[in-house]
Amino acid sequence: MVSQNKGRSKNVKWHVLGGGFFGYMFDAMDIFLLAMSMKYILADLGLKPSEGGLLATATMIGVGISSFVVGWCADNYGRRKTLFYSLVLFGLLTATIYFANSWLQILLLRFLAGLGLGGVWSIIVAYIAETWPAHQRGRAASFVLSSFPVGAGLAAFLAYAIIPHFGWQALFLTGAGSILPALYFLIFVPESEVWAKQKQSQQAGDRVSFSEIFSKNLAPKTILATLAASAGLIGYWGCSTWLPLFLSKERGLSPEDASLFFVILNVGMFVGYNFFGILADRIGRKTAIMLSFFGTALTLPIYIMMTDPTALLVMGPIYAFFTAFVGLMGSYFPDLFPTRVRTLGAGFCFNIGRGTAAFAPFVMGHIAQASSFATGIMVCAGFFCLAGLIMITLPNIDAKQ
Repeated sequence: MVSQNKGRSKNVKWHVLGGGFFGYMFDAMDIFLLAMSMKYILADLGLKPSEGGLLATATMIGVGISSFVVGWCADNYGRRKTLFYSLVLFGLLTATIYFANSWLQILLLRFLAGLGLGGVWSIIVAYIAETWPAHQRGRAASFVLSSFPVGAGLAAFLAYAIIPHFGWQALFLTGAGSILPALYFLIFVPESEVWAKQKQSQQAGDRVSFSEIFSKNLAPKTILATLAASAGLIGYWGCSTWLPLFLSKERGLSPEDASLFFVILNVGMFVGYNFFGILADRIGRKTAIMLSFFGTALTLPIYIMMTDPTALLVMGPIYAFFTAFVGLMGSYFPDLFPTRVRTLGAGFCFNIGRGTAAFAPFVMGHIAQASSFATGIMVCAGFFCLAGLIMITLPNIDAKQ
């Protein structure tokens, strides 16, 4: 009986790894569909860059709000069911953009899709924390979340293949693919045993409260982790939203070549995620996150200052290699919180960070109008450095374990 339970537990963790990889891949792809189609949306609807930035902002505001709702649902009603509805919700709403014919309609659909998007990261990392042993969580979470650059690269490839022939609206139909990992979790991944046992130990009617992550013991961790995530994600989204336009408008690449460069850049990111995941299990997750932030702050300005296409092609993957902090936060944040509030706590820190970062594309769009895309992207390096400094104040959870 014991061996059967161990075998079942082992199978579950691998299903979580595979299902989580593809689930988060569609999360990333969904976000980057907007970035890859932005040039065409601006031209087709006659929008300014700042108005285009608001479309990305609306998505991230929805993500920020979801950190309250989805995290609370997952801690009170279960990981599996909440993840299923999150994946289905954002997939269907993204596909509905195919029928939109105005800026306001796209804005509303991006906001509503964001409500589903925000739940995917927090539930998947909670699943990993509750199915993988502590000494392997760094590499497990980093591998699953390394699907982010895969999703971004897939979005770039789909844009290259679909937009010239069928238009930018057709590109958003591919967002419905998130229903596939939703069904995978429903069929192959059971509810988290750790959550179920904790739930059984609660008294009837006892519900997780949002205020618990701001209790005396947890409040400093919640606040500092949220600030670190906010600074890092402001830098990341402020840069990533406008990077394809920067390459085409200010470095002279065709939209097709800019898409190809973006795919290659994400290969570097994929390698970096998995390298830093293995490194985190050896030197500690906090230290690895700090190296990621400071490395990104150093390499981004070098990349942006380059003008030669070959140099951009080479330096892009090097810069992207260091942007592994999202994967590392996925293994670090859940272990800051007890099982009872794990999804709510980790999801709050990360998704409030994403919600705060919602305004970065809008602000960077204004900077681009006043100066250049290069100037706006360069500002982002300062936020990466700030995030690394904030991480110094957070606990070394691996030393305690």
